[in-house]
Amino acid sequence: MSLNIQLYTMLAMVSMGSGLGASLDTYRYFVNRSKSRPWFVFVNDVLFWMVQALLIFYVLFLVNEGELRLYAFLALFCGFAAYQSLFQSLYLKVLTFTVSSVLSLYRGVLTLSNIFLVKPIRFFIHILVVVALGIYRAVHKLLVFCLKLIYVPTRWVLFVFWRMMPKPVKRFLHMGFRYIEGIYNRAKNMIMRIVAWVNTLKNKGDD
Repeated sequence: MSLNIQLYTMLAMVSMGSGLGASLDTYRYFVNRSKSRPWFVFVNDVLFWMVQALLIFYVLFLVNEGELRLYAFLALFCGFAAYQSLFQSLYLKVLTFTVSSVLSLYRGVLTLSNIFLVKPIRFFIHILVVVALGIYRAVHKLLVFCLKLIYVPTRWVLFVFWRMMPKPVKRFLHMGFRYIEGIYNRAKNMIMRIVAWVNTLKNKGDD
């Protein structure tokens, strides 16, 4: 391995060590260990370290085709230590400010969406419902009024017509009405029996 490749390897591992420290602080910032379940924390820890190991090996593979040397681990440790001593406090401040800014922006977008989008849509729907109910009530009252206007004279005309009708015709109509009523009752009883039979089959199937 040439000196240039060794130098690139050390610089890459120092950078990866600093990146590992920043990633670890970011991970600790977002994962609340005290409020999370132990198995959840364990799974996240395993995944985090697996990802970090893969990233470090990938960078090492790009620099020196994946050759592991002792100085690479020392450079990685030096980068991590440099981050802890020089950049950790600044990074945490930047991370906290960034997360707070994103959350504030998110809340602001939600508030503006609620004011300019959700509330107008709700108001418009409310107006539509009120107008539809008003139209329905007006049409219903109009229909009831029209039916009353038709029902009263029609009833009177039918009553007079019934009184003037000959008795044989009345008896014939009575018989017709009774015959129709009998057919209706038989059909109703048959439907009820079919429904009862279907319910019995369902109960047996459930048992």
